[in-house]
Amino acid sequence: MKNVPELFSLQDRVAVVTGASKGIGRACALAFAQAGADVVLAARTRTDLEEVAGAIRQLGRRALVVVVDTLREEDLDRLVTETTGEFGRIDILVNNVGGGGPNDPFDTSKEQFEQLLCWNVTPALLLTTRAAPAMRAAGGGSVINISSVAARFAQKNFTAYGAAKAALNQLSRNLAHDLAPAIRVNVIEPGPILTDALAGYLEQVPEQRQRMLDVTPLGRLGQPEDIAAAALFFASDASSWITGKILSVEGGAEYLDG
Repeated sequence: MKNVPELFSLQDRVAVVTGASKGIGRACALAFAQAGADVVLAARTRTDLEEVAGAIRQLGRRALVVVVDTLREEDLDRLVTETTGEFGRIDILVNNVGGGGPNDPFDTSKEQFEQLLCWNVTPALLLTTRAAPAMRAAGGGSVINISSVAARFAQKNFTAYGAAKAALNQLSRNLAHDLAPAIRVNVIEPGPILTDALAGYLEQVPEQRQRMLDVTPLGRLGQPEDIAAAALFFASDASSWITGKILSVEGGAEYLDG
């Protein structure tokens, strides 16, 4: 039986993290490197990715920067090809792209709705299926999809984003069956995480911070490292008998007000 530190070790594994330049993706990439993984960093802005890569190399791990637009299938193909060419394997995949905000359902066009669904769901499916052969060749793997509590909470003016993240959740649960037993697929649902994007929003609507705190039993907003810790659990052997599950990391909140 492995001891507890060994269960959480990612020593010499290879992790691919999309949306790795900032926020949750950056925190996941650094956490994996601290646990012993080499990390492939994917996003659209090279300068931000290079900063994260530098931090990973300072930890003594290897980092590969791949500039991609996850809505372009050729970019996803190139991401997998460059990863396997550099490291020879893929063990972990974090699908951390997407996003969205409030929408008035009566003022949302068909194109806007479909665009949000596509951005939050399609890249996760396409990249997972492209990475799966390399994961199987490596002896197995772990896919971690970053969703949102919007998939579970009922909120006014969140029809598009909530539906998109709920679709991502169900996609993940079904993929867990499609890819078992070699590859595990799990989901993290972040609550309000104090990323640059949320900080900018709270500067514009400062009263919203208190509303979020009021419904959060643990009394603080989340940090990207809170999500990274959950991702490390799903990436590691500590969760080797868990697949198709959704873990909410939201400070105990059961709803959001306003």
